[in-house]
Amino acid sequence: MHHESGANDLDPARVKRAVRRVEWRDLATMRPRDGLAECLHPLPWLASGLILFHFGYWPLAFAAEFMFFLTALRLNHEAIHHNLGFGPKGHRLVLHSLSTVMLGSNHSVAFNHLRHHQHINTDRDLEGKAGQMSFWQVVAYGPWFPIECHLAAIREGGAAWRRKVLIDLALNLIMPALAFGFELTFIVWHWFAMLVAQCFTALFAVWITHRGCDDSALVARTQRGRMVNAVSYNMFFHLEHHLFPAVPVRHLPQLAERLEAVEPAFAKAIRPVVGR
Repeated sequence: MHHESGANDLDPARVKRAVRRVEWRDLATMRPRDGLAECLHPLPWLASGLILFHFGYWPLAFAAEFMFFLTALRLNHEAIHHNLGFGPKGHRLVLHSLSTVMLGSNHSVAFNHLRHHQHINTDRDLEGKAGQMSFWQVVAYGPWFPIECHLAAIREGGAAWRRKVLIDLALNLIMPALAFGFELTFIVWHWFAMLVAQCFTALFAVWITHRGCDDSALVARTQRGRMVNAVSYNMFFHLEHHLFPAVPVRHLPQLAERLEAVEPAFAKAIRPVVGR
């Protein structure tokens, strides 16, 4: 695989030294009310998507549904890492609730994402393997990716993970039951939009932030630029997330500034998400 020049300027030992020097624990603090604010991010996009569909603006409705899925992924990601300021039951409830409206099991996502952090770029990293594919390979692989995640969690996660995944899948029946029981076409639309989004999760949630980073000390891409990060809800600070997974997404821009202040070479060595 081709790897871009400049990305290996920082060796692993230098990265570890820089990480140890960064003050980050104050950025990890989240109050429950902060977590509740995070839970609100997807709701305006969901409402917009359903309203636009009702009035027949399908392209705009699909764009709004995509933004709902993006912000729901961010919320899901924060719940996986217990970064919402809730207790374990609260984070589990968030994952169950999101499974109801996003389709699939977010606990299967959690199982594979935590393993991704523990075993990145190894044979056990199911999530990360999409980052080693070409663009067209990952597009073709996309529909199979969530199925593999479910199977891995059920087969390898043990009884506790299996129970959580099965609860999520049972909650998936709520939307179809409402749609067909009460002839609610907007729910059918939302279900279809989520099905399409799930097929592209490997592309925009894994490949775009990990492509070409399989043999570097910098295991993920990151992005600078306020406009791109505003639109992506700061989810493109992915290298910072891998280095400090306990820091919530809302605080990653501050973490990026501190990291570059400690190790200026990061600014030149990083691989951007959007760009080169």
